[in-house]
Amino acid sequence: MTGSSEQHSGRVHVGAADALPDGSQTEVLVGGVHVVVVRYEGEYYALRNNCTHKDFPLLGGDVSMGRITCAKHGAKFELATGKAKTLPAVKAVQIYKTLLEDGELYVLAL
Repeated sequence: MTGSSEQHSGRVHVGAADALPDGSQTEVLVGGVHVVVVRYEGEYYALRNNCTHKDFPLLGGDVSMGRITCAKHGAKFELATGKAKTLPAVKAVQIYKTLLEDGELYVLAL
């Protein structure tokens, strides 16, 4: 699933929420920034699609225990806060707000 870049009042439409099954990931552009959107255990999370260690996309990284893992060097980031939880990353990833409205999922900058 690829999110559209359709923006209304500062929010980006990702798509129908039920089109993003648990464990899935997609990417959208929010103000020119690539954002990975993850559905994990029924919740939606959005983080800048960029590992703070070596500028590598997080999209496609393993998601478990509430964290996404960078496939390049194994750094883990907490989905809810963006905080770096394992080395080699030490800086947090920027997070975004997700909004579910009438069955549609949106991402907004915080």
